[in-house]
Amino acid sequence: MAYNQTLEELIRQMLKEKKQLSVEKKMFGGVAFMLQNKMACGIVKDELMVRCVLSKYDEAIQQPNAAEMNFTGRVMKGFVMVDEGGWKNAKQLSQWLDLGIEFAESDEGRKKVVKKKLKK
Repeated sequence: MAYNQTLEELIRQMLKEKKQLSVEKKMFGGVAFMLQNKMACGIVKDELMVRCVLSKYDEAIQQPNAAEMNFTGRVMKGFVMVDEGGWKNAKQLSQWLDLGIEFAESDEGRKKVVKKKLKK
């Protein structure tokens, strides 16, 4: 499945400018950018996928061109999908990336990892 490689390059450059080191992983039929071992954002087809701290999630999905991620018929809370109209300029894309960076730097994603390790 193809994904937007122009967006991929824009994200890569912006994360570099923000001095955020990232690892790229193939995921969801696209690519994900991982910061501190947590997904910050990614690309699915032509849409930007952004991880979001739950306290900002409701506000994020209300933004123009943004929606809940509905993957295989199930809403994935904390994931925001943004179509091209929502990241058409550098300022908009930068704001979405900042939201993903905030998630990656938070403890929210880490809580699930710790719980899984404790169950083993």
